[in-house]
Amino acid sequence: MNVLVTGNLGYVGPGVVGQLRASHAAARICGLDAGYFAGCLLNPDACPDVQVEQILADVRDLQERQLAGFTGVVHLAGISNDPIGNAFGDITAQVNHEATVALAAKAKRSGVRSFVFASSCSVYGFAEDGARTEQSTVNPLTAYAKSKLAAEGGLAELADRNFTVTCLRFATACGMSPRLRLDLVLNDFVASAVQDREIRILSDGSPWRPLIDVRDMARAIDWAVARPDEAGGPFLAVNAGSDAWNYQVKDLAAAVAELIPGTSIRINKDAQPDKRSYKVSFELFRRLAPHHQPSVSLEQSIADLASGLELAGANRPEFQRERFIRLKTLVGLVAEGRLRRDLTWSRPFSAAAVA
Repeated sequence: MNVLVTGNLGYVGPGVVGQLRASHAAARICGLDAGYFAGCLLNPDACPDVQVEQILADVRDLQERQLAGFTGVVHLAGISNDPIGNAFGDITAQVNHEATVALAAKAKRSGVRSFVFASSCSVYGFAEDGARTEQSTVNPLTAYAKSKLAAEGGLAELADRNFTVTCLRFATACGMSPRLRLDLVLNDFVASAVQDREIRILSDGSPWRPLIDVRDMARAIDWAVARPDEAGGPFLAVNAGSDAWNYQVKDLAAAVAELIPGTSIRINKDAQPDKRSYKVSFELFRRLAPHHQPSVSLEQSIADLASGLELAGANRPEFQRERFIRLKTLVGLVAEGRLRRDLTWSRPFSAAAVA
């Protein structure tokens, strides 16, 4: 097995590479990344990227010849959340939708057999009438969610018996990673508790969110990259997560406060209703991938985040939390002239430039 992992220098990538390496010791694993967040390491002295051959390139510029010899592609690269999608709407569609489908078409022509796309449960938008299944009506509310759904549509047209496509509609990511993100709900709550001993909920706390630890995301991807046709057919869009991890935001905050003593919770009871609220059913994923089910507990995710942040000095005044908020990183690179407005580098990339 020879696998290309796009977006490997991000939040999810290090865990995916580690999981694939553990499961496929003899595999050739190569990473491709534009490098926006390469320097956003929680511990700058620990490099998680030694297990891969690295290509520093924008997925929009990937050449078909660069895909020769790969049997699988794991496509993580993309505009990663709603705030960035709101700030860079056209680029979100270009990267998450158009470049994804173009990459898959090149991969198919190059002989790649398996294409795994990191999609999102956010395609369901707002739902109050029970947990969303893969047959439920989709209702993407943001540029990010719309781009993910559009990409799924384009990928479905490419799938056949020689080119298996798996779209993993992931629950909201959380948990510890060498390239930590603090713009994710649970991670933000833990960082606030470690730094300030206070969690501020901007909504009224009632919205529902399904969550999944990054380690369990890696397990799902490990299954998907080797998925046989009989486990879902040539094209599969499947919710990836666990029924037990459907939480209301206020309950996530309470779980963090319970594990980090002295933490108070402040809820904005006057907030406008948050329309991004939905529960999700993961029954199909449970049936198709019984040996790759989520195994990390919420308490373990919180404890690992708290331990990692404390070791990195997050409880000290000089800790630069902004480095781990993706929109602030991108806006800063644009303001400094390192990135153009279309999020292409204005000068040759180097990891030191974004450290």
